[in-house]
Amino acid sequence: MVAQDFMLPGFVLLDVRRHLEWFAQDGPDGLVFVGEKGAALRGTTFGRKWGKARDAVGMPKEFRFYDLRHTGNTLAADTGAKLKDLMVRAGQSSERAQLIYQHSTKEHQRKLADDIDSDVRRQRTAVRGLGGGAAAAVHRFPVPPAGSGGAARVR
Repeated sequence: MVAQDFMLPGFVLLDVRRHLEWFAQDGPDGLVFVGEKGAALRGTTFGRKWGKARDAVGMPKEFRFYDLRHTGNTLAADTGAKLKDLMVRAGQSSERAQLIYQHSTKEHQRKLADDIDSDVRRQRTAVRGLGGGAAAAVHRFPVPPAGSGGAARVR
């Protein structure tokens, strides 16, 4: 397996360092998750350990380990990460695969609406400032009657 650098948010560094120090195998090729006998962690063992950890912190039983991947991708997307950045973080090779792990949240939709509102208000203020208090002009163009076959003339 090829070693790859990846960046973690600062709030998890202490926990990751502790896990590596206390539970992982030593060395750059050491396993991060190790079974009770020091070998690679089997899936069934991991499932039991995950269930205990999830219950200990009060997460719902429906919250799967893989949901952490969805959460991480959504948090990264909410900060403005580009699609390629998200693909690299998740180890995805296609946009389609990446979109499986990215979700829209009400909070982010609210932030988008607030940001759009702020931007439009800022632009309106700028237009009023340049135009002596007048709002942007709206030009109406006549619509040709249905079935006329011709284009409307603008005078």
